[in-house]
Amino acid sequence: MCTVIVRVPASSHEPVRLLAVRDEDPTRPWQPLGAWWPDRPGVVGVRDVRAGGAWLAMDAAGPRLAVLLNRASPPVPDGVTQLSRGGIVLDAVAGRSPHPSPAVLGFNLVEVAPQGVRVLTWDGVSRSETSVPPGVHMIAHDDLDDQRTPRIVAWRDAFAQVADEPDWQRAWLDVLGRSARLGPDDDRAIIRDNRAHGYPTQSLLLCTATIGRDGAEVRYGEFARPGMWNEVALVAPLAAR
Repeated sequence: MCTVIVRVPASSHEPVRLLAVRDEDPTRPWQPLGAWWPDRPGVVGVRDVRAGGAWLAMDAAGPRLAVLLNRASPPVPDGVTQLSRGGIVLDAVAGRSPHPSPAVLGFNLVEVAPQGVRVLTWDGVSRSETSVPPGVHMIAHDDLDDQRTPRIVAWRDAFAQVADEPDWQRAWLDVLGRSARLGPDDDRAIIRDNRAHGYPTQSLLLCTATIGRDGAEVRYGEFARPGMWNEVALVAPLAAR
């Protein structure tokens, strides 16, 4: 149940601004934002150790950024081997759009590219695309700006009100801090502990990014305790090792 907030500017001369909060099972290992793929020079991302793919990745040369959110879908059909979604983000920042099969569970993919921002949705049956218009938008496990998602109803306007601040990252983190006054199992919460709802996922980390004509930058921060807010020190990606 990850959450993405994105500001799409009215002018192509301004950068896109993005904040992504990752919810995942804390026992599933990951590597922080870094250059983990030797065969993909220039790509940095948050790497899933088990599957080898990325939750979020960026190629500054594009510039392109993509981030994946889970979405409810039917289980894969009997007799079909489930395929990982981890490579979808890496393909997206290479300019290759996904065309999933029923072997892939549902997802929302947020793509930021020179042509604009879009959301690709796969519900296990059909694929759709939504171009994201100028403005501040949120997406989680349903549709873009979906009024069925309580955290979007509760907080989108708060992010929009400070989206043009010079230090927008600080302003958006302040909104996150305010949202965390809610309990992490509250449907309106962005920093989440989903165990009360039957899922093992908790909010673990976040990334901020700016992507524009003059370049791209992405930053990373982890929470000290899963599902609990704390002031996050945003850091640059780790270099290749």
